[in-house]
Formats: sequence, C-alpha cells, structure tokens
Amino acid sequence: MKNNKIITLVGMTGSGKSLAADYLQKQGFGFVRFGQVVMDELKRKNLEPTEENEKPIREQMRKDHGMAAMAVLNIPKFDKILQEKNLVADGLYSWSEYKKLKQYYQNKILVVAIFAPPETRYKRLAQRKIKNKDKDLRNRPATYDQAHSRDYAEIENIEKGGPIAMADHTIVNTKKKTDLFHELDKIIKKEFPQQ
Repeated sequence: MKNNKIITLVGMTGSGKSLAADYLQKQGFGFVRFGQVVMDELKRKNLEPTEENEKPIREQMRKDHGMAAMAVLNIPKFDKILQEKNLVADGLYSWSEYKKLKQYYQNKILVVAIFAPPETRYKRLAQRKIKNKDKDLRNRPATYDQAHSRDYAEIENIEKGGPIAMADHTIVNTKKKTDLFHELDKIIKKEFPQQ
C-alpha cells in the first residue's frame, strides 16, 4: 500500500460529507462510499432510495456481517485503491467500523468529522433534488421527519456518535462551500505534505 493513507469522513446526513469527498477527489484522492453497498442492493431489489427502504437493508447487512459490516465489505476496495493513491472514504457509520478500520490501517487512516446542526442539515436535505447524473444516489433528498428518524437510528442503533467524538479533525460546515474546502486544504497540507 506504499505510504498512501485514507481520509474517512463521518457526519450525520446532510452535514456535507459528499461535498467534502468530491473536493478531495479533485485533489487526486481515490474514492469509495461506505453506503454504496446499500444503494447497490436497493437497485438490485428495484426499490426507491428512501430511508424506509434503506434502513432494513443496512440492518440486515449488519446482522449478516456484524456491526463493522460497512468497513468489512469495503476493505477490499480500500486496499485496491491504496495500491495507487490516497483515498477518501465517504460515510463512516458505526463505532465498530471505526475500531475495525483503526485496527486494520492503524496510522494510515484519518477520521474527519463534518458537523452541521440538525436544522441546517434538514433544510439542505429538503432542498435536494434527485439528478439523473447521480446514478449512485449519493445526494438524495429527505423530509424533516425522514432525516430526524435517520439521525436517531444512526445514533441509537449504530453508535455513530463514537467516530464523530474520536475524529482526528472536525470541520464545522455551516457557511459557504469555499470555507469547507479551505478547512480540507489545511488538513491536506498538515497530513499529506507530499500531496
């Protein structure tokens, strides 16, 4: 894996993780989205990308593979990309995934938490539109009730607060996109001096 590293992004829905991941890709990072395995299963089952359809699939994957399921299912993808370049992994979920990845990658992984208050996130999610070019369903809208329900499920059922609390870096994303990008540039400069 040479000296390549992973930035893994964690945050509640609508915090700006996908925006951060897109920016890091433009800086030359490879990309994997943790939750793509769920979206792929939705597509396979011909289901709409709603919280009501996603939740049972996520929960079944965790039942089948343990609470570190998304990490376990994505490690082969991570390893492949790390052979060539640094990687941004979008959407770390659970405390178990955090521990699995920290154990597996040790000092080759950085966790970056993207934070925005619930009201800010819910407004962003309500304004999203599904676009034809978003074939991986990364930026799908959610109603206030759907987002609120997902927040509670992620905190209570998969302990998402742990990785956020233990992040190596935290970015408060409540202003302009350029402010988020500036904060990411500071992390790149500090953690990836060769980038």
